[in-house]
Amino acid sequence: MIIDCHVHENKYSSDSNIDFYEAINEAKSIGLDGLCITNHDNNLLRNEIGDSAIIDGVLVIVGAEVLTFEGDILTFGLKDIPKEMVSAEELLHLVKKNKGVAIAAHPFRDNNRGIGNNMRRLAPLLSGIEAFNGSTRFEHNMQAYHLANKLNLPVFGSSDAHVIDKVGIYTTHFEDYIRDHKDFIEAVKHSNYYPIMKTDKTQKLVNSIASQI
Repeated sequence: MIIDCHVHENKYSSDSNIDFYEAINEAKSIGLDGLCITNHDNNLLRNEIGDSAIIDGVLVIVGAEVLTFEGDILTFGLKDIPKEMVSAEELLHLVKKNKGVAIAAHPFRDNNRGIGNNMRRLAPLLSGIEAFNGSTRFEHNMQAYHLANKLNLPVFGSSDAHVIDKVGIYTTHFEDYIRDHKDFIEAVKHSNYYPIMKTDKTQKLVNSIASQI
């Protein structure tokens, strides 16, 4: 299954221009199987659709992008998002306590929102690294990719879309069949996936990015 693991919609992320249903239509039109809606510091969408739902044939999973003192972390399975900023360690322990998963978002983006080299000490608590982020410069993605490999951490691809044309630029191919948020969390834990990218004007998706580096 091909899932864009990091998308923002405009109801609960004020910096996004994407309507929720527009995102679903775009995902379907370019052949994605699913979207993770990871709004900034909240998972309020789950009050409307639950933790996951299949809408117009597209699996939608609700997570959150949480800003910690060290930088942004994508969380899944954490129902109660901290109301105040916390350290990365505190957030990651909360995720673990709730049997969820946590992915470092755009670790080396140059806007002071990536955890950067904190990856080294946080690695035992992380489920993976978003090394291919569609809103991050290539050289910074490569920095994240190479450090993830050194730390033996799984690598994700996702768009971090705030505008509709970005949806699906990078995605993650899961070998497992994913029916809902529970399956997604288990699939992340099993590490049976790899990042892929969109390459041409017909919006077809290609195989593993890693083979091109």
